[in-house]
Amino acid sequence: MPTEHYLMTTYGRLPVAFTHGEGAWLWDTSGRRYLDGLAGVAVNGLGHAHPAIVETVCAQARRLIHVSNWYESREQEALAERLCAVAGMDRVFFANSGAEANEAALKLARLHGHRKGVEAPAVIVMDGSFHGRTLGTLSASGSRKVQAGFEPLVPGFRRVPFNDLDAVRQVGARDQTVVAVLVEPILGEGGIQIPDAGYLKGLRKICDEAGWLLILDEIQTGLCRSGAWFAWQHEQARPDVMTVAKALGNGLPIGACLAHGMAAELFHPGQHGSTFGGNPLATAVGRTVIETLDGMRTWERAATLGLRLLDGLRDRLRDTNGVKAVRGHGLLLGIELDRPAHAVMRMALDRGLLLNVTAERVVRLLPPLILSDDQAELLASGTADAIQEFLAS
Repeated sequence: MPTEHYLMTTYGRLPVAFTHGEGAWLWDTSGRRYLDGLAGVAVNGLGHAHPAIVETVCAQARRLIHVSNWYESREQEALAERLCAVAGMDRVFFANSGAEANEAALKLARLHGHRKGVEAPAVIVMDGSFHGRTLGTLSASGSRKVQAGFEPLVPGFRRVPFNDLDAVRQVGARDQTVVAVLVEPILGEGGIQIPDAGYLKGLRKICDEAGWLLILDEIQTGLCRSGAWFAWQHEQARPDVMTVAKALGNGLPIGACLAHGMAAELFHPGQHGSTFGGNPLATAVGRTVIETLDGMRTWERAATLGLRLLDGLRDRLRDTNGVKAVRGHGLLLGIELDRPAHAVMRMALDRGLLLNVTAERVVRLLPPLILSDDQAELLASGTADAIQEFLAS
């Protein structure tokens, strides 16, 4: 029996396996080289085999990989301090993934509601959102695709259209159980949907007036990808709770739920925890990631290169029938087509390029933040060629 038959069939994998990587490049088992335009879905922000990450992994693994959270952890404390500093937050809980970080955020919302005397607290969430695949986070997500087959869903969510402040106000006016709003600053899995200017600031105002928590899922947008450390900083709409993961470990599993002000004091000993979350290896790497991003002023590079990629894609696809929109913010880019587009992934792979398709019709690019100008040009031209081949087929 082929070895892949031992794996549960949860992924529709493409026929390629990689052996090693360097920077923005990956090599497969036959020695062919591929330009990585996906970065492990916004994970490998510093690319593959970054020297600082490799050095930290090796050095920390020789010292200490894991101890229980019953004991103090200097690596965890050091990362918490650096992460809170760049995020403008007060405290952090470390988990193993973005979904776990979002579960922690939802638990904070429940605690906040109970403190206000709300027996069954509810959270406003957005159509088209994606927050994870645990029962709680898939229930919060605005995608029937991830929910289908797993009913009954977890109750306590009120869904509204993304980028619609009036809808949020209307739900709040008629539902006194609402205690928080959970939103992605840019919908990632939802197709790189970018809200109007002022949307996050408007949500901040609504939450302040109602006494709700504003919870931002920055798992895909955070850590310089949007052209700022975190996407909320473009509008100075600081959340009460924020979640990050993906790029924080540059490939090692780590997630974080950060909180500010009153929300930072909600958890008490015994109310939440994790066996592996925040272990010395993951947090040592996380600190190296933060220090490296900071030293390179990576947010500036992401903003500049993102605009160059966006302009290049728009120029190449301007007159292509079937392209509905080309949009982006920093190094989150999406090309929306007029038909289901999953075949583009294979056509790009054949060209030595990795990308993916989300929301059925949106070709998504999330390249490493260390992409060079020449690599950006290859990414734009290869993506446009694959899309044009697909639309002509």
